[in-house]
Amino acid sequence: MLLQVVTLYVFLRLTLTYQEETKHAGLSQSQYRYPQIPEEAFFAETFDKGQLDRKWVLSKVMKEGEEDVLKYDGEWALEEPANSVLPGNRALVLKSPGRHHAIAAYLRSAYYFRDKPLILQYEVLFQNAVDCGGAYLKLLSHSNQLRLNQFNDATPYSIMFGPDKCGSSYKVHFIFCDSDPLTGLHHERHARQPDTDLSEYFTDRKPHLYTLRLDPNHSYEIRIDQSLISKGSLLEDMDPPLRPPAEVFDPNDRKPEDWDDRPHILDPLATKPLDWDENAPALIPDPSVQRPPSWLVEEVPFIPDPQAQRPHDWDDEMDGEWEAPQISNPACSQAIGCGPWSPPLISNPAYKGKWRAPMIDNPSYQGQWQPRTIPNPASFDPQSFQTSPVTAVGLELWSVTGGVLFDNILLCDDPEVAHRWTEDTWGQRKTSFVQPGLILQLLMATHKSPWLWGVLVFIVGLPVILFISFMWPDKRFGPPDMEYYYKKSDEPQPDGPQDPDGPTSLRAYVAEDPIGPRRRENKKGQKKSDLEIKIGRK
Repeated sequence: MLLQVVTLYVFLRLTLTYQEETKHAGLSQSQYRYPQIPEEAFFAETFDKGQLDRKWVLSKVMKEGEEDVLKYDGEWALEEPANSVLPGNRALVLKSPGRHHAIAAYLRSAYYFRDKPLILQYEVLFQNAVDCGGAYLKLLSHSNQLRLNQFNDATPYSIMFGPDKCGSSYKVHFIFCDSDPLTGLHHERHARQPDTDLSEYFTDRKPHLYTLRLDPNHSYEIRIDQSLISKGSLLEDMDPPLRPPAEVFDPNDRKPEDWDDRPHILDPLATKPLDWDENAPALIPDPSVQRPPSWLVEEVPFIPDPQAQRPHDWDDEMDGEWEAPQISNPACSQAIGCGPWSPPLISNPAYKGKWRAPMIDNPSYQGQWQPRTIPNPASFDPQSFQTSPVTAVGLELWSVTGGVLFDNILLCDDPEVAHRWTEDTWGQRKTSFVQPGLILQLLMATHKSPWLWGVLVFIVGLPVILFISFMWPDKRFGPPDMEYYYKKSDEPQPDGPQDPDGPTSLRAYVAEDPIGPRRRENKKGQKKSDLEIKIGRK
């Protein structure tokens, strides 16, 4: 059984190693096919052909207080991924570690979030280990002052979406921005983080497809590699939610001066007992302990060294008055201790501390006060809410390590268009290699979590053991001519002939030691008890 498990493990490991080597060698099964840009999309970009398109504009914003230093000085490039499985598939790569990057492009036409969904998707690959960095997109809001070469972190946007990691925090941001139609205040509403462990998407160095979908009913879905990881409602599941409360506390309401919100008070009728001594110390000397007879009270533990001499270069004005260094008192070497003696301290049984009156329920307690509620003046019907039109898409981010890759960006309002785009882009990479079978997937899981081997061995071994235990044929073990060829349910068997010359024969033991192991003389149809055998020997 163990040999079979080891053999299976070696075979699967060799298979996995071969696939990894094939992948890193760039041996793909098909050539990359350039996807067709859908006419229905508001924005679509593959980064596959030519140089960086003119529609992409680098930010030229200067650092605050430094007119000749760019704030976003990171370099962008079009490259194939280092572990590309489809030759010819290029992407936009963040090249400069530890620098800020910003680039933006206009949409074909302004997008209005009204009666159709918003679908935003793109691929991200962290080619290097990520300590701190992100890879998110911003959908920039329409504004007469919008200039892409001035795109920065303060540029108004409607949606920010994408992965972000710093330290041990792995997140997928979805931030929805809007302006209150009544007050005009700008709000950033953050979606709650999914419960799914997202660390693998940042560490496996594989491309992943991030998809955000918003529907006119204000519901949203976030998917990674087409798997749903989070969903909710803009009305209720954002922080703060889009739906404002119907009532709010009155900011002008004030607590009355005679309002008593103390649930408990000191008992006004309680008095301090007459025998209560507040001045009694917490610790007192132990009266039961006496000074040891050999304790030298008149001696000191340390004395000036009589052999020490004042240095010749000692200056009393500069160095102060010279004093000989201290050494242990030789007179104390044979004594238990020297110097003043005091008994150890113990807890004072008479100590009670400061007296305080006990607490009782407040008979005048009126409860915790809170201001009265009034109708919310900022309340509005979120069902009729509309966002500002989106006119551009921007990448504004920073990464410690660099090497962040963006590919196949799409913004549209038609699920069918998004589906075809996914099949033409992400689908190619997904099918470029044969997907591993169930056994190989289990092996890949144990490679990440070795403790799963114990679970697999238990799951495989337990049925085999149970099958052998309960389904083994009812056979007798041993050759028929041997005396142990019987079961407990068989009739008693007579002792077979023993080798008289053998040192271990029963007959030899009986001859040498009459009180040794007794030989069974039972015959068929005749049974003797142990008592009968003992009487017979006597």
